[in-house]
Formats: sequence, structure tokens, C-alpha cells
Amino acid sequence: MLTCIIRYEIDPTKKAQFETYARNWGQAIPRCGADLIGYFAPHEGSSTLAYGIYNIENLAEYEAYRARLAADPLGQENYAFAQSERFLLREDRTFLKLCSTPHGNPK
Repeated sequence: MLTCIIRYEIDPTKKAQFETYARNWGQAIPRCGADLIGYFAPHEGSSTLAYGIYNIENLAEYEAYRARLAADPLGQENYAFAQSERFLLREDRTFLKLCSTPHGNPK
């Protein structure tokens, strides 16, 4: 299992647009096959950093998921919304693998 962490730099004057974008992905991403952990908007500290986090089985499944997302009507609408509103200034994806399991104190 891989965790995709999308780091966004957003326009701080357009936080509401990012939150709409995030809610839309909250519907489309699970429907298209990824296990969405969530989207996170700035609250305290930085006013420009936001994150989207989801799990995907592997990179091959990620490619199939991205194709489904690009073909999804809400996905297409959300991509267009981001382009027209211009609230995303930068977007970086990192794929990580969990290596700390099991969690907790062994007895």
C-alpha cells in the first residue's frame, strides 16, 4: 500500500475555493478507487499550505485510478474549477510507504 500526499500551495485569499475543491474530491476520489484519508486546509500557522492524502495499492493502480478520475464528470468539473479560479499556485505529489507498523508498545 502506498500513501499519496499532495502538498498544495494555495492563494490565501481563495481558501473557500480550495475547500470547495476538497469537498468535490471527497466525492470523486473514493468513487474512482482510492482510499481517501482527507483534504486539509490551512487553519493556524501557514495560510498557504494545504494537503490531500489518500492510499492506493500500487503505482499501476494509481495510473488506472488517475484515468478513471480524469473521465469522471465531477473530476472533470473540479479540474476546470481549479483552472478557472486559479487558487492552486503549486501542487507536488509524494508517494510514501508506511514503515512504522505495528504501532504501540509490544508486551
